[in-house]
Amino acid sequence: MLRTLSGRFLILTIIFVMLAEVLIFVPSIARFREDYMLSRLERAQIASLALLADDMIDPDLEEELLRNAEVYNVVLRRDEARQLILQSPVPQPINATYDLRDAPALTLIRDAMARLAEPEPRVIRVIGNPVREAGLLIEVTMDTAGLRAAMIDYGLRILVLSAVISIFTATLLFVSVRALLVKPIKGVVSAMQTYAANPEDARRILTPTARVTELREAEEALAKMETELTSALKQKERLAQLGSAVAKISHDLRNILTSAQLFTDRIEASEDPGVRRMAPKLVNSITRAINLTEATLAFGKAEEPPPQLARVPLGDIVEDVLDSERLAIGDDVDISMSLDVPTDMVVRADPEQLHRVVSNLVRNARQALMHLGKGGEISVHAFEEEDAWVIEVSDTGPGLPEKAQANLFTPFQGGARKGGSGLGLAIAAELIRGHGGRLTLQRTGPDGTVFRILLPMGHAA
Repeated sequence: MLRTLSGRFLILTIIFVMLAEVLIFVPSIARFREDYMLSRLERAQIASLALLADDMIDPDLEEELLRNAEVYNVVLRRDEARQLILQSPVPQPINATYDLRDAPALTLIRDAMARLAEPEPRVIRVIGNPVREAGLLIEVTMDTAGLRAAMIDYGLRILVLSAVISIFTATLLFVSVRALLVKPIKGVVSAMQTYAANPEDARRILTPTARVTELREAEEALAKMETELTSALKQKERLAQLGSAVAKISHDLRNILTSAQLFTDRIEASEDPGVRRMAPKLVNSITRAINLTEATLAFGKAEEPPPQLARVPLGDIVEDVLDSERLAIGDDVDISMSLDVPTDMVVRADPEQLHRVVSNLVRNARQALMHLGKGGEISVHAFEEEDAWVIEVSDTGPGLPEKAQANLFTPFQGGARKGGSGLGLAIAAELIRGHGGRLTLQRTGPDGTVFRILLPMGHAA
C-alpha cells in the first residue's frame, strides 16, 4: 500500500489532519483549563453570598459551600479591603498563583501544558474578577487533582474526535484521489504500454479523454509525442529503403564515372583551345563525383569518413567552386559572383570536404537567385579571427522560408526551395562538425541570406 500513490496520499492525509488537530488541541485545552478555574471562582463567589447575607453561618454549611465550589477558601476584595469570606484547612502549602485577569494566551497555553505534565496534586491560588463587578477581585485556593483529571478527560475526547475526523476525511480524499487521479493515470500508463508494444501502429496512439485540465494536457502532450514518433519511425523506414537504393545507384554510378574518366585523356589531347581549357575542370568534376559516390557508399555503412586535414589555400578552393557555378548560370539570368579571400590565407581542412561544403552553399544561393529570375549577387568572404578561420557565403536572394529555417540542417525537412531534399545542408553541417567547427545561419530575409563556416585553428570549436 505504501508503494501506491493513493496509499501514500491516505497516510499523509491522516498525518496532516492529526497535526492540524494537535494545533487545535493545544489552545483548546488551555481554554478548557481557564474555563474550569473561572467556574470555580464563580462558584466560590456564589458561596460567599451566603456569608455576606448573614455574618454568622453554621460551620457545616460553610464546609458544604466550599465542597460544592471545590475550593479550600475564598477571599473577596471589596472597597480596597481584603476579606477572607470562607475558609477550611489547606492540606499543603500553596504551590503557585495564577492571575486570570487579562492573562496572555501564550501564558495560558504554557500553564496548561505544565499542568498536564505534572502528575502530583498541588494546591494553587487562582485570582480573577468577580461576576457582575461584585468587588475588586476574588481569589480561591484549590487542588489541581480535579483540574488535571478534567483536562485529561477533555483531551482524550478531543483526540478521539480528531482521529474519527481524520479517518473520515482521509477516506473521502482517498476515494476522490483514486477516482480523479489514480484511475486516469493508470489509463494513461496502460495506453503507453499498448503503444510501446507496436509504436508503428497509428491506431494505438492515445486519444485524450481526461476531464481534469492537467491530465488532459498530459494526454495531449503524450498523444502529440506518439504521433511524431510514429511518423519518425515511418520516415526512418523510408530513409533506410532510400539509403539502400542510393547505395546501389552510387555503386553503378561510380563504375560509369570511372569509365568516363578514361575518356578525359583523349579530350586533353584535343587541339581546340576551349576544350583544352575546360578539360582540367571536367577531370576535377568527374574525380569529385567519384569521390562523392564512394563517400555515399561509405555513409551507407557508417558516418561520413573523418576528414584528412591538411594545410590548403582557401582561395583556390573557392575560385574553383565559383568557376563551376558560373558555367551553370547561363545567359538568361544576370548573377554575379565575387570573391573576397586573402590570397595568402591557408586553412587546415580536408580539401575535398571543404570544397563540397562551399559548393553546396554557393549552389543553393545560385539556385535561389535563378528561381527568383531577377539576378543578384553571390559573395564569398573569408577572414581570420583570434582562434578560427571564418568563411561567409552571402547572396541577395529572397531569403529562406520559415519552415526551412526551423529544420535547416535536418535531412528531408530543411529544403531551402520547393522540391529540395535538405540533404545538402545536413551533409555540409556534418562535414564541418567533423573539422571541429560549425556551420550556422547568420541571417536571412528579403535582402538576402548569409551562412557562416567556422573552422578552428586549434581545438574544436
